[in-house]
Amino acid sequence: MTKKLTQAIALATTAAAALTAAAPAAAQDAERMLKWAHVYESTEAYHTCAVEAHDDLVEATDGRYGIEVFPASSLGKEVDINEGLGLGTVDIIYTGQLFAGRAYGPMAIGGAPYMFRDYEHWDAFRNSDLFEELSQGYADATGNHIEALTYYGNRHVTSNKPITAPEDMEGLKIRVPNAPLYMMFPEAVGANPTPIAFAEVYLALQQGTVDAQENPLPTIQAKKFYEVQSDINLTGHITDALLTIVGGPTWNSMDEADQQALSQAIDNAAACATDAIRDQEAELSEWFREQGVNVNEVDRGPFIEAVQAMHNGEMATWDQETYDRLQAIGQ
Repeated sequence: MTKKLTQAIALATTAAAALTAAAPAAAQDAERMLKWAHVYESTEAYHTCAVEAHDDLVEATDGRYGIEVFPASSLGKEVDINEGLGLGTVDIIYTGQLFAGRAYGPMAIGGAPYMFRDYEHWDAFRNSDLFEELSQGYADATGNHIEALTYYGNRHVTSNKPITAPEDMEGLKIRVPNAPLYMMFPEAVGANPTPIAFAEVYLALQQGTVDAQENPLPTIQAKKFYEVQSDINLTGHITDALLTIVGGPTWNSMDEADQQALSQAIDNAAACATDAIRDQEAELSEWFREQGVNVNEVDRGPFIEAVQAMHNGEMATWDQETYDRLQAIGQ
């Protein structure tokens, strides 16, 4: 019996080894797995598209590199993962432009409220010489490498009352991400901006710690904010995007061919997520209405007028030339 059992185990082990050898390389862990961290849910396109980048990278590097993606703040809040790039505790992150702007001020301009006329203006910016120059400035300041800009969506205010004019936001306690420029829009319309970590927003809304928050429609759905807010107000105040940044220690440890392979994998993920978010935005207003949420159309003109007065004021972390160049793109 013992001999037969030993033979059976040996046969099973041999079969398993054969199956492993026959499996596609992309399905296996690579020699070095890069940690890609972010604060979004595993159901969101940013995550699923990043997960797909693993297969691209494994194939392109013959198994030298792969990617493991850590969603939902599992490796830290946004401030933490930004710091982790230089420390080498994370290799790749998604982050908002305003967080990157803490290290290099001009980088934040793309995340400021009403900075872009529409999606086409934003799309032209991400493919512009100006964006390349800003990315190089960030690299010079931090040692980290910006690879891609992924569409995050138009940010809208959610609340428990209709908001259709700036005066409706007077005194409103609204959650914003913990980066100073996110306060520009609320301050311009007389609201009270309150920084709270992303993972804590649902509870803060549920408990009444804040009255409102602001995010794109796909994020409002993914984080279930509509469960604790009765109204979505289509302010469209930020045409927002996520930077994909590779930490300097990681980038500099790779040879040029592997850097190019990583760049391509990240660029594919950016295109994948951008397309998915645009598709979701086109459909979600109706979906929210079906859930019983009030989706309120907004005349953005008065909001834009209030914010533009602050574009080159004390809160600006860019110079007038950079601002003028961005506004001239696509005209």
